[in-house]
Amino acid sequence: MTKRTSTPTDTVLVAIDMSKHRQEVLIERPEGGRRRRMTVMATKTDYDRLASDLADIGRPVVVGFEATGNYHRTLAHRLLRAGFELRLISSVALARTREALHNGWDKNDSKDAQVILHMLRIGATQRYVDPLAAGINDLQEMSKTHEAISKAKTQAWHRILTHYLPLYFPEIEHFAGNSRSDWFLALIERFPTPGSITSIGREAFTEQVWPLIGRKVSKARVVNDIYETACASIALPIEEDSTAIMMFRMVIAQARTLIQQRNEIERIAHDVLAVNRDYQLLRMIPGIGPINALTILAEAGDLRRFNHHRQFLKFCGLDLATCQSGMFRGRTKLSKYGNARLRRTFWMATQVAIRQRDNSFRDKLGRYIAGHPNDPDRRRKAMTALTAKMARVAHAVIKTGTEYRPFLERADTRWKDPSLCSREGAAATL
Repeated sequence: MTKRTSTPTDTVLVAIDMSKHRQEVLIERPEGGRRRRMTVMATKTDYDRLASDLADIGRPVVVGFEATGNYHRTLAHRLLRAGFELRLISSVALARTREALHNGWDKNDSKDAQVILHMLRIGATQRYVDPLAAGINDLQEMSKTHEAISKAKTQAWHRILTHYLPLYFPEIEHFAGNSRSDWFLALIERFPTPGSITSIGREAFTEQVWPLIGRKVSKARVVNDIYETACASIALPIEEDSTAIMMFRMVIAQARTLIQQRNEIERIAHDVLAVNRDYQLLRMIPGIGPINALTILAEAGDLRRFNHHRQFLKFCGLDLATCQSGMFRGRTKLSKYGNARLRRTFWMATQVAIRQRDNSFRDKLGRYIAGHPNDPDRRRKAMTALTAKMARVAHAVIKTGTEYRPFLERADTRWKDPSLCSREGAAATL
């Protein structure tokens, strides 16, 4: 991710060690390498004073800093608005450089500022993309909020399945379905125990539960099965008005609220991005749904800024890396030094794509594991290759502005079927 960038000789270098309440600033002028130290507090007055002091220098200014949570965002945006060039310093590269320069593990703010200045001087920096200036701040907030709500919903769902239902209604889990089914939560919120069902009788239960279940095939049979299940349940004999059931209903209400919030975010995201051409192009790729497309645009921004798909793969951590020293050569594997959310999104999209019919991802998986259907290691490697392909396709459709074309490699004269290649090799050997 870190790359060398050329810096003009007359440029003033500014290194900032970011923190929550105060920033250590180290300014180096080109003539004689004179340095000036400043401590900038996290206030509007100090931010404006720093921007004014840098502007008064009257020379090009390059500011380098390490991302620290979200504490760097406000100062970086203020300096960007002032017209200064911003460079991002990799946290891993900063730590390794500090250890190499100072031959130790200890660190402090002033030392970090010196190391950042050194990395600015040698050009070991990254490009900084401000989400607000790039117009993706809203997308990032939607994507991250959706992820947080989804995780909370999953935790609540698992708590219901693994703690409450085994105690108060074990057999009802058979009707649970998937975690997006709100009707099941509505059912157990109204009838949390078998006693709450059997006490009112079959007819009254059918009348009350009928609107909760919604549209179902063989709905009457489902209602009857639930009632019969309640009659034969092994649940603990807990009264419906007990404190324990009150806690159970609280968790159910929380899960239902989270489902509603998640659905609302998905609706808002689709309304916001419906006219976005990049969003439309991503949605045409098998496996990429509304949330996956939102995450890609939120985390990567404008994919056109990556001149080659290898740069985008490296940004995602889907590039290959090999550890080699002397005669030793390690296994070639994914570097995973990149955006973990993008990597996970493309992996999940690939999992969906290979389960769909008639697309090049499913076809390519079949070619990878041909003759070895039960080899888990081969399948894992195939899924990794398909994940990288998903990222390449996403970059290509946006960069070129063309719609996804399935089985393009089949039409490419340079592409050869692996089975045919193996036969040709065997024939040549003979």
